[in-house]
Order: sequence, then structure tokens, then C-alpha cells
Amino acid sequence: MNQPSLAWPNGKRIAVAVSVMFETWSEGTAPTYSVQTTHLKSGTVDHAGRAWSTYGGREGVWRIIRTLDRWQVPGTFFTNARCAEIYPDAVKQIVRSGHDVAGHAYTQDRLLTYMQPEEERATIFRSLEILADATGKPPSGWLSPVVAFTPHTAGFLAEAGLSWHNDVTYVDMPHRIRTPHGVIAGVPKSDFTDNRVLKASSRGLYEVYTSTFDYLYEHEPMSMLVLTLHCHFGGRPLITAVFDQIMRYISGHSDVWFCRLEDLGNWALAAPQDEHAYRDRYF
Repeated sequence: MNQPSLAWPNGKRIAVAVSVMFETWSEGTAPTYSVQTTHLKSGTVDHAGRAWSTYGGREGVWRIIRTLDRWQVPGTFFTNARCAEIYPDAVKQIVRSGHDVAGHAYTQDRLLTYMQPEEERATIFRSLEILADATGKPPSGWLSPVVAFTPHTAGFLAEAGLSWHNDVTYVDMPHRIRTPHGVIAGVPKSDFTDNRVLKASSRGLYEVYTSTFDYLYEHEPMSMLVLTLHCHFGGRPLITAVFDQIMRYISGHSDVWFCRLEDLGNWALAAPQDEHAYRDRYF
């Protein structure tokens, strides 16, 4: 088996990135997966679910920022633009702590895939403008809510001046995407996020991420791992405690590049070829 000819900065063996979902919903709506949601009669207002969904902006985002700061690990916060309007201090603190704010549409329940192209483009541009005003600089990246992108999304993002996006579920490595509006990098997202253990043991998060890290570290040099938290769930102590243990474990390995997703996008844009298939890297 051949060793990969590509390399991460400073020859690091594995790239590790943390992405954080900072989300909110339209007035009067709430996530359908709330742990507070009970078997309500059809048409009943889920007051508990609405309240549960506000935890991310009130508490969770601050706990995650503090945890990342303690480990000196950069994070990428995919932020609904509405969060910048109702939680402006939290968004400012993300930037002050040296983390990135990336686009995540306006609210979590207004999916791009339900929109006509004109509305989708307007939503993308409006969301990015709100985040730029709130943070003082234009976002460089994007993730569509629930990864519900369209055939037009990457092109609209390139048109808006973004350099990368995270709507990638089909390859393992960052790669270049050519659109009618120019080139943009696609950075793979996590396959396992904190909401997978929503109604189970939070310990599952530790087992999945540490075992995946061990496998990649031993068998696939020049690989990458993305860890994902949601502020309204992963920002609660029962999940952050496990995430803290994951950071302790990975930080105990010296050959790790802790990076932002923007860094991975920039790497892809500067790479000698568009894609980096598993076959080409190891066979």
C-alpha cells in the first residue's frame, strides 16, 4: 500500500476540526426532535419544545466557547443569521475567542430545498450580510440547514464570494468544486453528531469519536476527522462533559493538526488536483 503523497501543514498525521451548530427557529416553531416533546395531540402548541430550543443561545454556546478556549482548539460555528439578531453578544464572543462564524441560512426551519432558486439566492445573500454586519467580516463558509442543499447552492455560495462549504457527504477529503460562478471548496462534514445520542447515552459520542480517531491515526495517515456539536444540545453539561474528554484524548497525541474548516477549504483550493480519492491516496 502506498503512502499518500499529499501532506497536512507541518506534516501532521491527521487533521481534526470542530464544527458547532448555533441554531434557532422561526417564531412559534421548534425542533421536532426535542427531548421535551411528548405525545401531544395534533395541533397542540409544544411550549416545552420551543423553550428547549432556546438553550443554545442562552447557555450552550457560551459553554462550548469556554471549552474550546480551554483546550485552545479553534472552532467553526455554523450560525443561523437570526441568532446574530437575538444573541448578538454570543456571536461577538465567538469572534473574540478566535473562532469562525460561517453561514447557516436565516433560521433552521426554512430549508433551501423548499425554495425556488431566486428565494434561495436571496436567503443566502441576506444571511451572509447579517452575519458580516454582526461579526465585522464576511463569512467564508456555509452549511445548509439539515444539509438540504439544491443543485444551485454551491454556485450561489461561490457567487457570494465564499471560499468553501460543508454540504459534503460523499467524499472523505476536502476538494474543489467548479460552479458556473467560480470554484469553491467542499469540506466533508461529520457522519455522527451529538444529536445521534439525543435519547440515549452521551457516552456513545466518546466511543464513536475516539475509536474513529484511533483507526484513522493508525491506518490512514493524511486523514481528517470532524467533530460536531449543537449549542442547544451539545452545549448542555451531559454532552459537553463527554466532548471535554474527547478533546483530552485527542490532545494527548502530538501529531494532530487542530484546524478550522476554513483551513481545510483553503488547503483544497491550493492542492495540485481537484479531488483526492481513497484509491489514489492509498493504492
